[in-house]
Amino acid sequence: MRRQKFVKYRRKREGKTNYSKRLRMLKGEKVRLVARKTLRYITAQLIKFDPNGDKVLVAANTQELKKYGWKGYGRNVPAGYLLGMLIAKKAKKAKVGEALFDIGLNNTTSTVLFAILKGAVDGGLNLPHSEELYPKEDRVIGKHISEEMVKNFNDTKSKIEKGET
Repeated sequence: MRRQKFVKYRRKREGKTNYSKRLRMLKGEKVRLVARKTLRYITAQLIKFDPNGDKVLVAANTQELKKYGWKGYGRNVPAGYLLGMLIAKKAKKAKVGEALFDIGLNNTTSTVLFAILKGAVDGGLNLPHSEELYPKEDRVIGKHISEEMVKNFNDTKSKIEKGET
């Protein structure tokens, strides 16, 4: 008698979802801070599990930073930090105080994603983490790019903290 072969889930075949890791996170029943990178931008979402489909509570993208005066690239370390601050600010309004950080199948050496973590923690969101993951402070403020970037970073950060658009 021949054994039947079953086709794996499409997202698993495409390498987009690690289902065993996802199931472990969902068993905790906490909100997840999901960080994803595209070719030009970074996206962060606070997602709550629901048996009928995940519910996005809050979402932010580095494109939104332009409203706060950001003139830099949308996928570097300073932009990631500012996105973390922005998502934490939105989380406070949605009354979300803590979450788990979910980077999915992204490489764990990506300082851009961990800049989001640092920004979210500095913004007041409670996330279990190790401070060893944080990028260096010079990289967070954009000193490795230019002095003009540092000034723009500080201006944008203060506008996000004040809630100005």
